[in-house]
Amino acid sequence: MPLPETDTLIAYPDGATTSTGTVLHNESIDGGRTAVILDTTAFHPVDTAWPDQPADRGTLTTGAGTRPILDAVTGGIHDGRLHLGADLPVRTGTEGWTFVVAHIIEGSPPEVGATADVRVDEGYRAALSAGHTACHLAALALDIALADAWTKPAPTDSLGNPAFDSLAIQRSVIGEHRSTDIYRIGKSLRRKGFNPAVLDDPDAIAATANQHLAAWVAAGGKVGIERDAPALSARRNWTCELGLESARIPCGGTHLTNLDQFASITVALTVVDVEGGRELTMNTSARTR
Repeated sequence: MPLPETDTLIAYPDGATTSTGTVLHNESIDGGRTAVILDTTAFHPVDTAWPDQPADRGTLTTGAGTRPILDAVTGGIHDGRLHLGADLPVRTGTEGWTFVVAHIIEGSPPEVGATADVRVDEGYRAALSAGHTACHLAALALDIALADAWTKPAPTDSLGNPAFDSLAIQRSVIGEHRSTDIYRIGKSLRRKGFNPAVLDDPDAIAATANQHLAAWVAAGGKVGIERDAPALSARRNWTCELGLESARIPCGGTHLTNLDQFASITVALTVVDVEGGRELTMNTSARTR
């Protein structure tokens, strides 16, 4: 069965929760499941390189009926072979590869060439979008709260503050109206000029971050995704108006459209000593109106 030669066109960065596409390829995978590739989709998959946001929930409908989409992952095609999820050995956008969204279903596959309607669970999408938008805002607020902890010039975030989040992040997990970010402060970060002693009072850091988060939510501001093209491999940036400033963070996830959709965003921080340094965990909670 021929494999697609062009990237999947994705509609979820624009907020779409439904799409109609054509089945381009089916491939059997473990457990009696099938990976279905469409030419276009509104279904957000798990990103292979940075799997912070889970896949959407929803259904795939063809002339053969409606079936739940059990999962969705990014895949890459190279030299006539489809690599899915963790088996994808390159980053999305690598030259010479075709990148696709694989919709995972059970049972017999739909026919290649069939029209397929995708419908996303809007409530679940909205809850994850709230969690992801809040995660980015919390990262920016944390950078501000830790700005005085640097003894040397450091790379900055889009607001001009030392970029602790991007320099120290180890893992990020997006959930419904929440997120968890884990940071490691070791020898490398200390050499860059970060003073870990400031972490002795995580409640004070959280209080400063929460002040900024409350002010941003109260003021409101447009949130969006900028992208150069509709292809899965096209670069995408999360953008947010924060008063007179504008934040920008590379991101492949989904988001709310304005900060006025939040009732509140708050963070709580914990710090533990680990071998070779310290570990900071930031738990972010978001309430929507």
